Amino acid sequence: MKKIIAILVAAMLCLSAAAIAEQTYTVGICQLVQHVALDAATEGFMTALTDKLGDSVEFDVQNASGDSNTCNTIVNTFVSNGVDLIMANATPALQAAVAATGDIPILGTSVTDYATALDIADWTGTTGINVSGTSDLAPLSEQAAMIEELFPEAQTVGLLYCSAEPNSKYQVDVIRGYLEGMGYACEDYTFADSNDVASVAQSACDGSDVIYIPTDNTAASCTEAIRNVVEPAAKPVVAGEEGICAGCGVATLSISYYDLGYATGEMAYEVLVNGADVAAMDVQFAPNVTKEYNAELAELLGVAIPEDYVAIEG
Repeated sequence: MKKIIAILVAAMLCLSAAAIAEQTYTVGICQLVQHVALDAATEGFMTALTDKLGDSVEFDVQNASGDSNTCNTIVNTFVSNGVDLIMANATPALQAAVAATGDIPILGTSVTDYATALDIADWTGTTGINVSGTSDLAPLSEQAAMIEELFPEAQTVGLLYCSAEPNSKYQVDVIRGYLEGMGYACEDYTFADSNDVASVAQSACDGSDVIYIPTDNTAASCTEAIRNVVEPAAKPVVAGEEGICAGCGVATLSISYYDLGYATGEMAYEVLVNGADVAAMDVQFAPNVTKEYNAELAELLGVAIPEDYVAIEG
């Protein structure tokens, strides 16, 4: 009898192990727009989960092409399909996901400030709702110090960003305090969408010695249009992230969006497999920042770059 019981227990354990091995997860990914930074974050996220789960995870990757309303449609479809987790890449995607479900775990990435994005007062590092994720914010005090290091003779800094992106305004409001404390005069130059980027960039060139662009998704998708204005005007741009700098800037204090996405994927594994409570998970930040520069534009504009900056490749 003992042998029979032992065999039955062993069989049950085998069946249980097989069931666990066959467990599959479906993850919906809503990315606001296609550009280098967000693409890298999505790639890192998918790689992390694939590294850990192999064929046991399936991805439904959707791109909203810069349209917040399309984000709503995408995440509502994810909810209807009963995905196990939603990854929201950029603030409008996160906001759409939060509006769509209070039950499915949501992880954001490429989101600058979760308190601003989700209108949370008394921020403690966790959301308290079905949301966590990673922030792409590089220290704004260090970004301001970079502007002072590279352009000590400048007097005016134009703050160029999309008015529809609350995290862009957050960055600008914070860095303005640092820059004004250094003696710079700052002026906001806001565009509503991609249609008026060029005209607003021209106004920023006309009124500024240096231009600062935060981690702004609309700007990131319009770097060619911005460069076509700032290069002839010989006005240098300091950017909040590498992709914008590579397109139209001279320098940036940047993070790795691939690494940020990978860290988000590791968080997803903890939620999906180990049952971590997403509401209690601390929002994470990129572990490292790097001073980088755009060698071509720096040379064209005659900007001297210190030795501790790294040239952006490609």
